[in-house]
Amino acid sequence: MDTVCVAIQATDPMTYLGLKSYLSSQRQLRVATGRSDQPEVVLFATDRLDSEAVNRLRKTAEDLGRPTVLVTGDLSESTLLTIVEHHVVAILPKHSVTGEELVDSVMAAARGDGIMPPDVLGQLLRQVEALQREVLAPNGLNASGLQPREVHILRLMADGHGTEEIANELRYSERTVKNVLYNLTTRLHLRNRAHAVAYALRAGVI
Repeated sequence: MDTVCVAIQATDPMTYLGLKSYLSSQRQLRVATGRSDQPEVVLFATDRLDSEAVNRLRKTAEDLGRPTVLVTGDLSESTLLTIVEHHVVAILPKHSVTGEELVDSVMAAARGDGIMPPDVLGQLLRQVEALQREVLAPNGLNASGLQPREVHILRLMADGHGTEEIANELRYSERTVKNVLYNLTTRLHLRNRAHAVAYALRAGVI
């Protein structure tokens, strides 16, 4: 892999300077220094994930939209889903992380991989399971945001069936099938039917 450009965000100046000095010394990394740089990974460091830090993390995600390595001294279970929504793919303990672990995590994020401590991953999975059980399932949804009948229609589309065949198979009118697909693509900002099928495939529901 070529040199990875990393943008550093820190909630205190001394941490920022320390991270910049260390990462700049690594031959496989290049620290973003201006607006002209296009970072591939964000390294975000904070002692505590308080509301100010979370808001800054959210803004960084909106502005850059890059995979983020989070280094923090404090992590509560209640913030896990929130930070994952903000492109966090790796979480490292601020008070014990080594330089090698830091570089490895940045490189992994650049490759599209993630690194989560086993206890954090377990907490995250429990939260996702609770979300599915308590919020999504009672409303006929799943983690992909697709409703059961949308999944049925997309599965048939993936098998090569046209609108008329899908309507006959599911005992819907053709208008109903078209309306379901229109509402689906609009709600999830999908470009067309092929994009909708690809979305469902990536989500693992068909």
